[in-house]
Amino acid sequence: MLVLTRRAGESVVIGDGIVVTIIDVRGDGVRIGIDAPRSVRVHRAEVLAAVETANAQATVPDEDAQATVDALRAIRPPADRTAPEAPSA
Repeated sequence: MLVLTRRAGESVVIGDGIVVTIIDVRGDGVRIGIDAPRSVRVHRAEVLAAVETANAQATVPDEDAQATVDALRAIRPPADRTAPEAPSA
């Protein structure tokens, strides 16, 4: 990990198109500005972790939801999606 010291108004350039600028330093917090191409995703680590966790949980089947789906299928089974036979001549 590269560790740098920067003051308000100073920047760090990453690669060909990302500029990180120190906007303000207050107590134990630092405000930064990030200028990056639209193709580069920029996320706060804690938000990205929360989204990834929520997405992983969304892929786990919910037992109550599955029971509801099974009950609905029992009432009305899925339609037969096979192609109808051609009429005989």
